[in-house]
Amino acid sequence: MGTVTLGVSIAVPEPYGSLLQERRAGFGDPAAHGIPTHVTLLPPTEVDSAALPAVEAHLAAVAAAGRSFRMRLSGTGTFRPLSPVVFVQVVEGGSACSWLQQRVRDASGPLVRELQFPYHPHVTVAHGISEEAMDRAYEELSEYAAEWTCASFALYEQGADGVWRKLRTFAFGGGVPGVPAQGAPVDERATTA
Repeated sequence: MGTVTLGVSIAVPEPYGSLLQERRAGFGDPAAHGIPTHVTLLPPTEVDSAALPAVEAHLAAVAAAGRSFRMRLSGTGTFRPLSPVVFVQVVEGGSACSWLQQRVRDASGPLVRELQFPYHPHVTVAHGISEEAMDRAYEELSEYAAEWTCASFALYEQGADGVWRKLRTFAFGGGVPGVPAQGAPVDERATTA
């Protein structure tokens, strides 16, 4: 059967997602059109393709224990010099993202893995391009802002062409966005959404 490369993320909804994807392409990032605009919960992870049903069952259980929360993006940040990345900052919803990514990678599930860097929720807008273009991305998006209610996350597979494609969306609260669930993320600002 072989292996597949999977990722789990929160999609940045429209019109924000397309706008940031176009800006990323405009900065010269060749990966821009192959990666939907997102906040990562599980970075690219290789798994046995036979494990897909177990992965989906695990993610459904994680989503069932979650609830909708506010996401707010504002301004830019960078991981340079450690990593050649410029991003839009997650300024609200970060604790809920942290809660989710911990459960996605939980030792009891099929997606357990160590992270190369400590988890820091963000939306990448430039990666691995010239320093000049990275500086431009950092400056031009410094006033960027967006907000929405996050009601789900999704499982993606990376194709042989390098493009990430959505396999399935997992709604919080057992499929009913906005319904609080036991053990859900503790993000006090999210409870009023």
